[in-house]
Amino acid sequence: FFFTKLPEAYAFLNPIVDVMPVIPVLFFLLAFVW
Repeated sequence: FFFTKLPEAYAFLNPIVDVMPVIPVLFFLLAFVW
């Protein structure tokens, strides 16, 4: 049961995991341009 729900949870978290590394870079660029 848990393993059958795991891919759904991973598919739900996948966009968040893709965006997370970009956020510190955006903050760094914002501080650098500011």
